Amino acid sequence: MIDRSPSPDKIQPGQVLLRTAGACDLDPQHLLEVFGEQRRRFVAVLRGFGPDDWAAPTRCADWSAHHVVRHLCDSTALGIAAGPGDRTLDMTAGFDPRITPGRYLTASAGESPGATLSRFVASTEQMLALLRARLAQGRRFTVRLPYGPMDWTVFVLHGFWDSWLHERDVLLARGTEHPTSGDATGYAAAYGDPVRDKLTLGGDGSGIFDLDSRGAVTLTVTRVTTAGPPAAQVTDALAGRGSAAALCDLPASSRAALSHLAEFFNTPAEQQTA
Repeated sequence: MIDRSPSPDKIQPGQVLLRTAGACDLDPQHLLEVFGEQRRRFVAVLRGFGPDDWAAPTRCADWSAHHVVRHLCDSTALGIAAGPGDRTLDMTAGFDPRITPGRYLTASAGESPGATLSRFVASTEQMLALLRARLAQGRRFTVRLPYGPMDWTVFVLHGFWDSWLHERDVLLARGTEHPTSGDATGYAAAYGDPVRDKLTLGGDGSGIFDLDSRGAVTLTVTRVTTAGPPAAQVTDALAGRGSAAALCDLPASSRAALSHLAEFFNTPAEQQTA
């Protein structure tokens, strides 16, 4: 068996700092390693899919596994194209996570699963190579995300969160275990946690998630082994997936904040012509 555990100098730092004012403290090189591992793992599963598997429903309403992977191809292309000042995910510029991704899918309507998988593999490798080169060049610039202007590396974190969550959407709907890692779950929970207080989450990706939204938004994630509601299940609940039971042990204020965002994702948006 090959040991794929990270070397000591590649282990995720004990703390991740994301904020809309000032520099973010995030190890993007390690994030890209985790991102690549997640994509390769998912691709290995998809290679074994037959026609019925591609057509099977997922946790995303009205989306089959094929829809989900086509969406991830679209998201990857957006990540490749993102440059200084990018507003792709800026809700004030018209982005709506409930309907915008579905509109992107019209461009690949009729694409075969085999063609989609090939596009997924190629675009993933292109994205990872581009981002590694950008890191090597020391490039820094800001893009606009739903929480405000942030360093481009947080856009990458969003892309990872989206990919990790949709992998779960496909696998858990099939009754298949999601073979994630603690680092992967920690990154996913870091991006997807909008609670305006401090949460202590357990399981894979465990740690303390402390968000201060007074003025600029600052989220500090301290990775420690601790007891608490499982980070993966709480991240699911944040995005409107799975059971709300994962939130039962959280403070009432945290449950309210999580439920509010989940309700937004699950509330149909008014369909307007583009």
